[in-house]
Amino acid sequence: MAYSLPDSAIDYDIEVRINPTTRVLEGRSVITFNRTREQTLILGAQFEVTQARINGQPFDPETDQSHMWQIPVAMLRPHQIEIHWRGELHPLDETLDHEQTLNRPIAVSAVSGETGTYLPNASYWYPRVMHGLVHYTVQIELPSGQRGLVAGRLVEEEETDSGYRARFEFTHPAEGIDLMAGPYEITTDSVTGIKGELIQLRTYFHPEISQLADDYLESVKRYFKLYESWIGAYPFTEFSIVSSPTPTGFGMPTLTYLGINVLQLPFIRDTSLGHEVLHNWWGNAVYPDYQSGNWSEGLTTFMADYTYKELESDDAAREMRLSWLRDFAALEPGQDSPLAAFTSRTHGASKIVGYNKSAMLFFMLRDLVGEEMFNRSLKGLWAMQRFKVTAWPHLQKAFEMISAQNLQPFFDQWLNRTGAPNLTITDVRQEQADTGYRLNITLTQDEPPYQLRVPVAVQTATGEETHILDLKQSGQSFALDINGKAQSVVLDPDVRLFRQLAPDEAPPILREVMVNPTTVTFLLPDTDATQQIAATLAEKLQRRAPRIIAANQPIPATPTLIIGLQHEVDAWLSAKNLPSRPEAVNDKGSAQAWTLTGPDGGSLAIVSAQDAASLEAIIRPLPHYGRQSYIVFNGRQAVDRGVWPIKVQRVAVE
Repeated sequence: MAYSLPDSAIDYDIEVRINPTTRVLEGRSVITFNRTREQTLILGAQFEVTQARINGQPFDPETDQSHMWQIPVAMLRPHQIEIHWRGELHPLDETLDHEQTLNRPIAVSAVSGETGTYLPNASYWYPRVMHGLVHYTVQIELPSGQRGLVAGRLVEEEETDSGYRARFEFTHPAEGIDLMAGPYEITTDSVTGIKGELIQLRTYFHPEISQLADDYLESVKRYFKLYESWIGAYPFTEFSIVSSPTPTGFGMPTLTYLGINVLQLPFIRDTSLGHEVLHNWWGNAVYPDYQSGNWSEGLTTFMADYTYKELESDDAAREMRLSWLRDFAALEPGQDSPLAAFTSRTHGASKIVGYNKSAMLFFMLRDLVGEEMFNRSLKGLWAMQRFKVTAWPHLQKAFEMISAQNLQPFFDQWLNRTGAPNLTITDVRQEQADTGYRLNITLTQDEPPYQLRVPVAVQTATGEETHILDLKQSGQSFALDINGKAQSVVLDPDVRLFRQLAPDEAPPILREVMVNPTTVTFLLPDTDATQQIAATLAEKLQRRAPRIIAANQPIPATPTLIIGLQHEVDAWLSAKNLPSRPEAVNDKGSAQAWTLTGPDGGSLAIVSAQDAASLEAIIRPLPHYGRQSYIVFNGRQAVDRGVWPIKVQRVAVE
């Protein structure tokens, strides 16, 4: 259930001094509990408590079996705790890729170095309150040339010959505190919000990308205009874009933390930046209730990534919806989980459910209630749930109140079931009627049935008619009166339902061998050095140790990855009586990857390179192109890519 704490429930003041050269952190916390309640504070194992007091009286905290400081507090009256602590941060590792950064163990994720310091809340870099939300002030002290920040309003800052100091405050209930620092150049701007208030904008960029600051600030203004008009006033007083020396992509209240290399990509201002700005409404101001499922990633994906495709064109939006269904089709049965169980992205399968399926839920919900009611419901949700922990039932209630519809069946089937409906047109019959023609269409789906509004397109000699069929049973027939004689019927041609694609509808994509746990791998190189490169690539693609089988073994029915040099790949394809490399990649680039369907129906992904250096060059970039059916590289640069054409589910009418 949603809850919010009284404004003065827990007040947290921190003073922290960090030396990125020595990686030493020294801190002092003063925590004021204004309500009587048993509390636990946890501090990371690499830190030591040098002094601790409760209401001015010394006490000695103890460590648990994991060597983390457990500081239980049970007082019969409001109280104040003061803790001094210090420790050595882990060294910053700038060689990590994005997935490695996301999946670092909590115990080693508080890192520091001269090019950057990142102290995520989950690393327990400060004595963290485990139960409840806090209001906080944080004072950061750093050596000269370094600057730092936390989420919140910048109250004051100064730089002297002895160093840099800044103080931030966050007056809304917060789940925790993340801290970032680095050798930043700060650029400032401002924008006037819809209520007339001035919102401070900043970039904290490393010197090598400081020239990008103005363009990023202008893009932020554009997103504020879009989302304030769509949802409501921006809930904070400022927003900052902060660069990271590692390829991160995180959003916190009032800021986003993006890798230097990410920020230099030309499309980021039109994609990821808007996603992170929007999280200041959904996720960082209306908090997901993780115990009942994280809805915020799906809603943000729908209102950011997908919305930008809708603004681009109808075709671009349809292609994104189709890509979500292709990704889902790449999963093995049992690999997905109910949407209500999604909390955060941990691997490819969780993203397919928690981001893609969830975004499609909101797309289908808009179709169901209508765009006007959908947008009014978003504003209502924002008005009711700001700065409250919010579960899926709160979203359902907001949409039901404003649309005056019972949405329980809709939310229940999409949140609590695994899999997706498998729809088929099993029979189409046509007869002449008084005013034209009557078409009888039978749809079937697996048990237990979903309740679906199924679009079908009826194609006649004079054009196309779209009808919505209200399917509630495992098998159901519908009679349609049409204007002309029907030639064919197409199921869901505009991809408006989250469903299982039929085999011909889902051309193979690279992701199928990446996310499927049954994938096997053929490594074709016959030299140890090149085979090691191929093995590393296979591990990066699958994010696990590959299951390698000998090149002379039969092709299994499971997804299969084949990696080798060009002459090795061509010889292997010929020996297995498989099609030679397709025209889309033939004689192009220094390395290529493409997919095809194997003899027993399994998906094959083939990676081919002209030499070992070309194979090594694609180890980092290739895993980012899972949604493609083919891709061509020159060195590390992708120069051509695409998806094999889809075949819609079409039934000819006699």
